Amino acid sequence: MRRIATVSLTALTAALAVAPGAHAAARLVVKGHGFGHGIGMSQYGAMGYAQHGAGYRDILGHYYEDTAVVKLADPPDAVRVLLQSGRSVGVTGVVAAGPKKLSARSSYSARVSGGRVALYGATGRRIGTYASPLRLAAPAGGAFTLKGGAANGLANGRYRGALEVRANGSSVQAINAVGLEDYVRGVVSAESPPSWPAEALKAQAVAARSYAVTTDAGSATDGFTQYADTRSQMYKGVAAELPSTDAAVAATDDEVVAQNGKAVTTYFFSTSGGHTENVEDSFIGALPRTWLRGVDDPYDSVSPRHDWGPFTYSQSKVQAKLKGLVRGSFRGITVLQRGASPRIVRAEVNGTGGVTQVTGPQLRQRFGLYDTWATFTYISSNSKVTSSDDDGSGGSGTKTKSTTTAPASTTVPASTGNGGATAGTGIDATGGQAAAIARVPAPRLTGTFTVERGKRLSVQRRDGRGWRTVGHARVGRAGRYAATLPGPGTYRVTLGDLVGPSVNVR
Repeated sequence: MRRIATVSLTALTAALAVAPGAHAAARLVVKGHGFGHGIGMSQYGAMGYAQHGAGYRDILGHYYEDTAVVKLADPPDAVRVLLQSGRSVGVTGVVAAGPKKLSARSSYSARVSGGRVALYGATGRRIGTYASPLRLAAPAGGAFTLKGGAANGLANGRYRGALEVRANGSSVQAINAVGLEDYVRGVVSAESPPSWPAEALKAQAVAARSYAVTTDAGSATDGFTQYADTRSQMYKGVAAELPSTDAAVAATDDEVVAQNGKAVTTYFFSTSGGHTENVEDSFIGALPRTWLRGVDDPYDSVSPRHDWGPFTYSQSKVQAKLKGLVRGSFRGITVLQRGASPRIVRAEVNGTGGVTQVTGPQLRQRFGLYDTWATFTYISSNSKVTSSDDDGSGGSGTKTKSTTTAPASTTVPASTGNGGATAGTGIDATGGQAAAIARVPAPRLTGTFTVERGKRLSVQRRDGRGWRTVGHARVGRAGRYAATLPGPGTYRVTLGDLVGPSVNVR
């Protein structure tokens, strides 16, 4: 005989007295891949290729399709790098100011005077006033030291070539005019660790050289073509000249990546996450380029930023980060278009008051993410009390009834603890009690989990200091889910490493 589970009147009364306290919480969970803009050569991917025996020409040919490595026919006389901008410039190690000879052992400073550049000695005596720009030359084969360079993150402040001091309003700009090969020597170890395989360093040297001769960060009146940071490429001068990277520069002397014999712009970045991106889908609005198409990157997994996250943001934190983009209360981010990698091209920020169109780079900047290859999972949880035959899912979940009834064929003994009722009295020995159980308000957990419909969520309850899975719920339309809870407690829903906020049910 199958026995029907019963509940004592004392326990039933206690259950009725406990009213689960309504509570709600929400969070945004962000996960992603890669580090950088995703265009061109992945530096960690190049390192992985080199570890697998690829030569630098093969590495460059993989990332920049339809190109070849060639000798540069007409190298520029100098690369001009903006090092500093301020009220004055201090320098040692220079031997000439234009035609005037100086002492390499002395210190000098320069500042603007009437639209020209005034040069002063260590004692503060004015040496002369010169037309802008004033060229301060280092000795042949030597270097000058720009005071304050180290404090500004510019290596230890030593640079080859010459220092050009240019008047710019009331400030002066310190510009390093340096030969192309010495410039590349100052870039390679600043961009790639010098301990990396030689072929990866050679690939970096050629990419850095190609980028330098095909880009101009300034304008016709700025007097410089490159920044010394990631606005162009990292440049640290003499401090970056290390044996392994100097050897890579020398081995690729004057070589560039070219298409139809013409040098092309070779963007590069840290980590692809497994696939690079089309230039037009990362630099939104850029023209497509045949050598800057997304390609598979099978060895990029050596990077610590190949995968990243999950990062969790509270509702209030998201509202602050997306200030001006959220209409009303934040309700999630919907990706509308992805590129080849697939990095986010376009998306919309959803709010209770409407949606706002954004780009992937905007989202990356607002959240401070490593890359635009990201997923945004909005998770909300609400505890509520419903009658046991109300699934509370709004059509998105599986309807569950908790009413307990006895099968018609079951005989119930008189001693079942039914409050004195006996069989044959006309009172169902279990039906009245089951009906009372059915009337106990059932605690429910409902909310939104913006993942693919049909995904199976784990419902967890806090158990001491940890969490224990006590049930499951399916994701329905518009990401909605609903689950009946076994009783009071603190609950959350999870899917792998995507963890929702905890909700108190009393």
